[in-house]
Amino acid sequence: MTTTVELTRFRVSPERAGDLLAARPGMIADFQADRAGFLDAKLVRVSPGEWLDIVEWRSGADFAASRAKGANLPGIRAFFDLIDELVSTEEGTLS
Repeated sequence: MTTTVELTRFRVSPERAGDLLAARPGMIADFQADRAGFLDAKLVRVSPGEWLDIVEWRSGADFAASRAKGANLPGIRAFFDLIDELVSTEEGTLS
């Protein structure tokens, strides 16, 4: 089995970093409840206003199904709504 990794870099104004971190547990809980194949997620602060979200999925198909759902639950929507700018999204596999 190959694990798919989602790498999403985004910007949030530094003054809303606390709100972002407060919204994170709700997003994770919604992913665990609603997203088949969700394995783990780590949030990395790259600079005061830029973040990298590293999300592990059981497969590329699970990641694609999650993307199709978008911000369909309140915890996910609350987290996504705090993002000011999407910088990049990449997909890879763990070796």
